[in-house]
Amino acid sequence: MAALDFERPLRELELRIEALKAAVRLPGADAGLADELERLEAASRRLEENLFGDLGVWARVRLSRHPERPTTLDAIGAMMEDFIELHGDRAFRDDPAIVGGLARYRGEPVVVLGHQKGRGVRDNVRRNFGMPHPEGYRKALRLMDLAGRFRRPLITFVDTPGAFPGLGAEERGQSEAIGQCLMKLSSLTVPVISTVIGEGGSGGALALAVANRVLMLEHATYAVITPEGCASILWKDGSRAPEAARAMRMTAGEVFTAGVADEVIPEPVGGAHRDPKEALRRVDEALGRHLDALRALGPGALRDDRYQRFRALGEYTEL
Repeated sequence: MAALDFERPLRELELRIEALKAAVRLPGADAGLADELERLEAASRRLEENLFGDLGVWARVRLSRHPERPTTLDAIGAMMEDFIELHGDRAFRDDPAIVGGLARYRGEPVVVLGHQKGRGVRDNVRRNFGMPHPEGYRKALRLMDLAGRFRRPLITFVDTPGAFPGLGAEERGQSEAIGQCLMKLSSLTVPVISTVIGEGGSGGALALAVANRVLMLEHATYAVITPEGCASILWKDGSRAPEAARAMRMTAGEVFTAGVADEVIPEPVGGAHRDPKEALRRVDEALGRHLDALRALGPGALRDDRYQRFRALGEYTEL
């Protein structure tokens, strides 16, 4: 497992525990090894609680980007049945940075889609590190249209630093593609639930998150720009990203307090990457609960609920 720098002492201790467990299982193992194993396991639990009990903002940002966090495809595999992936935007090409298709969730048909980061360097390059091109958003738009046409709830997973800002993407209409997604989501008359499972960056994230309910994993983040981008714009110094992250109020708890997220889903101690199965079980529980509540609303009420949710965001003063 990849480890962030502040996780390394814990990871080193866990490797020692794994080696000791192997030694304990050997024939004729010293009886004292079992006592040493128990002592190390207790030390590991204490260290884990100390490391993750009071994380700072920058540590949470880094956890949201952890390479071992569950991805959209992991979530689909854990929660969905009969998944049929659909490819391409019917205009230019398929974009692997967004995946989606038809599936069954708890026995009911749904449309599911989300950003997809890669596992390892080669896969990350193929998926452009989870940063979609316009054709990715046009593929998402096609799936949103299917959800509306066939009256299937739409479930989305958000995990992107932002839409790809390259020249080719701009030439092919990046902002227009994102805008079309925003408009389509605003008008759908089916339940829409979005879960931020990692990074929620800029319009690239919002393009999949104009939802009736927005959920966030505990160590996920959601902001208009990356901290590095914010620091580069404000201070011309990307190294001040930790300072920018604190000012941006981008952690799940802060986003929930601002009313932008509807629920924060607790992660296993140490983060979702340390126990992906349990993390996704918790997402599944929250997702199912909110979907059951939304199913009670009619088509017009679902659209109105989404409209009122976003109209209520933010604070303002009339002069």
